[in-house]
Amino acid sequence: MTQKRRTLLSEEDLKIANKSTYVSTDEEAFQLFFEDCLLRNLRPHTIKYYREQFNAIKIPIVTMTERDIKKLIREMQEKGRKVTSINSRLRAIRTLFNFLHKNKHIKKNPMRNVKLLKERNQVVNSLSKEQLQHLFSLCDNRTFVGLRDYTTMLLFVDTGIRLNEMVGIEVSDVREQSVLIRQTKTYFERVVPISKKMKEQLDIYIKIRGSADTDKLFINQDGNELKSRSIQSRMEHYAKASEIDGVRVSCHTLRHTHARLFIQNGGSAFHLQSTLGHTSMEITKRYVNLFATDIADSHKKYSPLNKLF
Repeated sequence: MTQKRRTLLSEEDLKIANKSTYVSTDEEAFQLFFEDCLLRNLRPHTIKYYREQFNAIKIPIVTMTERDIKKLIREMQEKGRKVTSINSRLRAIRTLFNFLHKNKHIKKNPMRNVKLLKERNQVVNSLSKEQLQHLFSLCDNRTFVGLRDYTTMLLFVDTGIRLNEMVGIEVSDVREQSVLIRQTKTYFERVVPISKKMKEQLDIYIKIRGSADTDKLFINQDGNELKSRSIQSRMEHYAKASEIDGVRVSCHTLRHTHARLFIQNGGSAFHLQSTLGHTSMEITKRYVNLFATDIADSHKKYSPLNKLF
């Protein structure tokens, strides 16, 4: 027997009738959004970040208005959240709403007129040449672990690569004058130049490393690939042993140190952007503004007018 039709159409029927793709619940919105994340092959870490940011919001997101978002900002400020934390949540919300609006799943983008909070420039920690030399001297090159740690420190300072990029390097990625880096943030590959000193050190390490069950360049004593946490742990060990005050000794500090020394030694900002793997010049400009103490001297030397008159 045919079931009697309802007087009012369901939400799904209304969408069909109105040829609408609008979503009305967070569940619908998240399903579409995360399916798109998978299609775009985003890293699991990135998807986890989005989930954590959305789960932290205790009200329905898909129905939020501009006023709701500004209220959320004020609440986070009142709770003493750092500007970076607030902006991190806003970026996640903005990405979601941009996706929903672009694909016509919502009528209006409530993030359209909401700007990120202005972040004051923070001090970028870096190590002096003397501190670097002291740090290097703490590695016992009579042991495999000490030699490996010394090699990783040199590679951080010589190239400025990220920790996650370093653990991804394979033996075959080491070339005569460069190292192939698989960029963890964008999945792109880039070739990073290395110095003659760095190549010599890598050759020594690779010979002593010998064969292993993994193709990864850096391994532990058991011959297994070295994890990010292990390198961090070793850096913490050397930080404590060095007794360096006023600067946090870490893998990222060595990356900052590379940027400072590169700029102060006259390196190009465009080359620095390439080696660091920055997708825009914004962060690179920050390094230049902080560390380029000889801009006036460079201008005297390289001014376009010098060879015109």
